[in-house]
Amino acid sequence: MSGEPRWADLAPRFTTAALMIFVGVGEIWLGGWLFALGIWLLAGVMMWELSRLLAPTAHGTAMALGVGASVVMAVVWFMPGFAALPLMGALAIVGAGRFEGRQGMFLGSALAILVACYVMELLRNYGGVSWLLWVIGIVIMSDIAGYFAGKMLGGPKFWPAVSPKKTWSGTIAGWIGAALVGLGFAGATDAGGWLIPLSVLVCFAGQMGDIGESAVKRQVGAKDSSGLLPGHGGFLDRFDAMIGAALAVGILWLLGLVPGL
Repeated sequence: MSGEPRWADLAPRFTTAALMIFVGVGEIWLGGWLFALGIWLLAGVMMWELSRLLAPTAHGTAMALGVGASVVMAVVWFMPGFAALPLMGALAIVGAGRFEGRQGMFLGSALAILVACYVMELLRNYGGVSWLLWVIGIVIMSDIAGYFAGKMLGGPKFWPAVSPKKTWSGTIAGWIGAALVGLGFAGATDAGGWLIPLSVLVCFAGQMGDIGESAVKRQVGAKDSSGLLPGHGGFLDRFDAMIGAALAVGILWLLGLVPGL
């Protein structure tokens, strides 16, 4: 009897995740405009969800910022390197002015969404499929390992004041899963064993992305960013860890700390 509530969300989570993986793998494999279009749309949806979280009744603002995010990501596709950052920053700053009392929350979250999406575009264009799959693999393995370890082992909470469901057992299981992903990609990318600890670091950044989004939802009293994805909530709920991981990879890449990338 107690087992049913514990695993009640597994079926919808699995179905939605399988569909997302199918679409995502196709986009990644095709690359080019199709992958970029997917990123533009994803940025727009996540910005819309963020805006709705911070101002649930401001439907026009949420829609405008969602469309604005997609347009900005489309424009920066044609811009070289860091020239894209001021435009993304401008949208975040202008949007922040629409959320009285929550300007900082919107500014930080919006910048994270836009820059992370931009990093994923750069990874696919310049790093290739293998490096993009490395990041995605870390996030997915961490999520799967953390989900099952947390459900089966339970134990002390990782940060109960912010994310009451996340446990230390699930967090550590995520690190182990990430290390295994790093081990698998170490040879495939010619990066060597150094990729293993880097994978754990990227995993931790992804977990902090999850925690960060949980903190935002806790501040506004929301359970999910939206109901667009059965079993997962919204796209922001599903990609919060990917945002954190992508930001970490972007910094490591910029500093030249990822061998072979």
